Amino acid sequence: MSDVHLELTQVGIEFPTPKGPFRALRDVNLKINQGEFISLIGHSGCGKSTVLNIVAGLYEATEGGVLLDGKEVRTPGPERAVVFQNHSLLPWLSAYENVELAVDQVFKGSKTPAEKKEWIEHNLKLVHMDHAMHKRPDEISGGMKQRVGIARALSMQPEVMLMDEPFGALDALTRAHLQDSLMEIQKDLNNTVIMITHDVDEAVLLSDRIVMMTNGPAATIGEILHVDLPHPRDRLALADDPQYNHYRSEVLRFLYEKQRKVEH
Repeated sequence: MSDVHLELTQVGIEFPTPKGPFRALRDVNLKINQGEFISLIGHSGCGKSTVLNIVAGLYEATEGGVLLDGKEVRTPGPERAVVFQNHSLLPWLSAYENVELAVDQVFKGSKTPAEKKEWIEHNLKLVHMDHAMHKRPDEISGGMKQRVGIARALSMQPEVMLMDEPFGALDALTRAHLQDSLMEIQKDLNNTVIMITHDVDEAVLLSDRIVMMTNGPAATIGEILHVDLPHPRDRLALADDPQYNHYRSEVLRFLYEKQRKVEH
């Protein structure tokens, strides 16, 4: 692994509310290497999305900050692409045109029309959507829309992919296919991924490290689990792997014993 690529130092954030300031995060410290796959996991309201939004530059931390390759992150930038749970595609544009928008934004003037076309098609191929590139979002399934959202993010050639429960709304089979696609893509591109998930199996299958957040308010990192399983990972082979099951039970223990959600 190379030097630290992305660094969160003493990150905390407060939001103003009618009842006074609400502290969502405190003292979040995390160093991430180039090409690492990090999952953030924790109960609802533990600040996972807030961490992601600070890295994306959508929120500004109240204390501390984020460095990407030594430079402070304060605003959104194409080197950090975000994939949300709902694909957020423009409904009147085809899959191709949705990706084209992102490519035009990032590579304006630096690619010829032929290079641009080839690049858009290449990214749709990566997510196995080249057969449906001229269909509009209402003509394709939820899983296919999510693939186009990932292609759009990849087409920006981001150094960091930020994924907020990208497969959360999908059925189990579609989800499994997309997880496999993501593993394949990340192996080829070696970009850094931070993904929020509620799914323990997904976290163990995909991650190099799982960052477990404490419950909010004033949420922070509770534990970090290193997932030392060889790549490429095969979900069927892992089902009987004692090491995989050990990691799985560690995450479950953190969520349901150490950070049991108190229902009000």
